[in-house]
Amino acid sequence: MSYPKLFEKGRIGRLELKNRIVMPAMGTGFASSTGEASDEIIRYYADRARGGAGLIITEITRIDEETGIGTSNQLCATDSKHIPRLVRLAEAVHAYDSKIFVQLHHPGNETPGRLLKGKQIVSASEVVCATIGEKPRALTTEEVGAMAQKFVKGAYIAMAAGIDGVEIHAAHGYLVNQFLSPHTNKRTDKYGGDFFNRMRFITEIIKGIQFTCGPGFPISVRMDGNEYIPDGLTEEECIHIARYLESLGITCLNISCGTYESGATIIEPACYAEGWKKHLAKNIKANVKIPVIAVNTVKHPAFAESLLEEGVSDFVGIGRGFLADPEWGQKAKEGKDDSIRKCIGCMECFRIANMGRPIECTVNPILGRELHFGDGQLKKNGAGRAVAIAGGGPAGMQAAAVLAKRGFKPVLFEKSGVLGGSLNLADKPPHKELITELIKAQEEELKELNVEIRLNTEATVEACREIGAVGVFVAVGGNPIVPQLPGIEKAVTAEDVLTGRVTLSGKKAAVIGGGVTGLETAEFLSGDNEVTVVEMLNAVGTTLYPSVSKLMLKRIADNGGKILTGHALKAIGDGEIELSVSATAFDTSMKADAVVLALGVRPNRALAAEFEKEFEHVILIGDASAGGTIRDAMHAAYDKAFVFLD
Repeated sequence: MSYPKLFEKGRIGRLELKNRIVMPAMGTGFASSTGEASDEIIRYYADRARGGAGLIITEITRIDEETGIGTSNQLCATDSKHIPRLVRLAEAVHAYDSKIFVQLHHPGNETPGRLLKGKQIVSASEVVCATIGEKPRALTTEEVGAMAQKFVKGAYIAMAAGIDGVEIHAAHGYLVNQFLSPHTNKRTDKYGGDFFNRMRFITEIIKGIQFTCGPGFPISVRMDGNEYIPDGLTEEECIHIARYLESLGITCLNISCGTYESGATIIEPACYAEGWKKHLAKNIKANVKIPVIAVNTVKHPAFAESLLEEGVSDFVGIGRGFLADPEWGQKAKEGKDDSIRKCIGCMECFRIANMGRPIECTVNPILGRELHFGDGQLKKNGAGRAVAIAGGGPAGMQAAAVLAKRGFKPVLFEKSGVLGGSLNLADKPPHKELITELIKAQEEELKELNVEIRLNTEATVEACREIGAVGVFVAVGGNPIVPQLPGIEKAVTAEDVLTGRVTLSGKKAAVIGGGVTGLETAEFLSGDNEVTVVEMLNAVGTTLYPSVSKLMLKRIADNGGKILTGHALKAIGDGEIELSVSATAFDTSMKADAVVLALGVRPNRALAAEFEKEFEHVILIGDASAGGTIRDAMHAAYDKAFVFLD
């Protein structure tokens, strides 16, 4: 067995867990509109239990219907009506010898009033969360006591449903944390002031659960190891809180860090290294005797094993890793590390969740759709029929995998000598190493499925005819957009730069286009060049999650780069470019001895037109269909292959 410590049995209170892997709480939006565990969310959690999670902690679960709404379609434990579906959830997870906790949650001032149907948000004090920007109302003394009882009721509902334990969310700046932290607790009643008064709210919750559910019912507390905000909880005080909570008789601690106001420290994008915050959990573990769970931006099983070897925590939290690949644990156990589709830290899941939609994943096109698009729903009607795949990028590889699972015989044609397509550009900017691992994971999947791959071979009508193809998936990508402007022949493309066909050093480089590719190319060039990103719109990186764009822009600025918005390229001269100012329609110029075009791609449809003359079923996917993101390509490829000749 690979990773003996990771797959060693462990105990949390009276519970024995099959391994040391914990899937922590992550909001999904998969619950029903009434807050019950839907078929979709049950399948989602069951798949992660089957995939190796020893303990699953549900998404933030609502305990208050008036002011405690964190998201729409949020799991709830506010009423006995929620018990029957929680029973089904518990049974589904238990079938795989995994355990499940419900995480009890109230957002406090970290939720917008629109979710409360216009009601004023509440908090420990009238302290505004800068990220939300709405002034909360301080709960009255009586309301605080009543709110504690709602947490207790939520725990009782969970226990009645056969859930194995509960977790109190006291981290990330949510309501319980707002009482713990001097940053948000300015109260002068019995719930504010000195340390013990600030602990009173969570104490009442814990003692109430112990009284109602019995002393043996497991209680976990998710807490920060550092808030990373001015006048917030420091590492030293968090250790003090951990020791105090242990004295109350809780079962375990789950260590995270940060609040909404500290931004990326809660949910880290790709630029954060694995284990950057491991000292937080390690220091708390050294000061308590109860088990410690901790999240540490874990991507690789080997790193998870090292955390246990080092004594950082007793259990390792694997969050987005299980979003990206529900079989993360099982593949790790079998030593199939290269087959794991690892979270690439793009933050698409949270960007989409912030739109009020159920979360999605760039690298896992069936996340949240397992019930409708999972392997069990694939029609196995391929009957060995050949299907040609033109292009070995992310879309082509994804389509080939789905078709193979359906019993077709996909033959993948790739004109270059390597698979990956546009991913071989996407992995070149800083902090994009996990893109390279995505290519490897897709390659491993095709190998396991015995998909025939023909490298250095261009897909032609004749080649597709020779294999007897019943259809062709065209995934040949797109061509860089090159506007017809004076002097445009002097420009190079982002592709030229990222592939190394063109090397720039010591240049005043203008990157035209402030989208994802433009910003990543600018960061790639900054440091060695004086870079300016020129964008015709009034903002750059608008399709990126805020923490991703904010950190990328900071890195560009730290390397001397500049951002120029509201300007459009008009002409390229000798050592300068002419720009049109969007706000005034006047022209201006700036010095630039290198111009890099990052304006996106146009679909390459010439090949598709040839195939359409010869084949009835021609499907365009990825950039060959429409320019978009990796997520767009993977999802479209999966869905089109899912319904092909069904």
